[in-house]
Amino acid sequence: MSAPLERLNKLLPSEARAELMRCCGSSRWADGMVRARPFEDAEHLLSEASWLWKQTGPEDWREAFTHHPRIGESQLRAKFAATASWSSQEQGGVKGADEAVLKGLAEGNVEYEKRFGFIFLVCATGKSAAEMLELLRARLDNPPDEELRIAAEEQAKITRIRLEKLLAS
Repeated sequence: MSAPLERLNKLLPSEARAELMRCCGSSRWADGMVRARPFEDAEHLLSEASWLWKQTGPEDWREAFTHHPRIGESQLRAKFAATASWSSQEQGGVKGADEAVLKGLAEGNVEYEKRFGFIFLVCATGKSAAEMLELLRARLDNPPDEELRIAAEEQAKITRIRLEKLLAS
């Protein structure tokens, strides 16, 4: 068993919950993960995380989305301090982006939030700012219920990446 996984297994429930909330901002999911401990290995943790996410619903998804900064947001506000370094890495494709793309992301974020009632969520790892803008614009045409499911799938991808980072720390 890796040292980070052993540490996670031994944390007090409140401490483990705080660590897990950095990976996914759904209280229901994080509480389920705390109850699922101890994890035998990384595969067990990732499998449980995926299974528990599938047990959540729209309210849980929306709660998780509130724990992310907007794509392209120039300052990762204090609200996101616990995940600021991860968010910055994940949104690395925005660094050095063309001003027109950054403006498009800012305007697109506003339009998206008005249409769907939550932030545009995409697993940004490995994507350029232009790719994220293209995805944002394409997803604006989705029906609201379909878009909510897509955003939840993106949250699942982000959660897995963050759990892997947690296990590597």
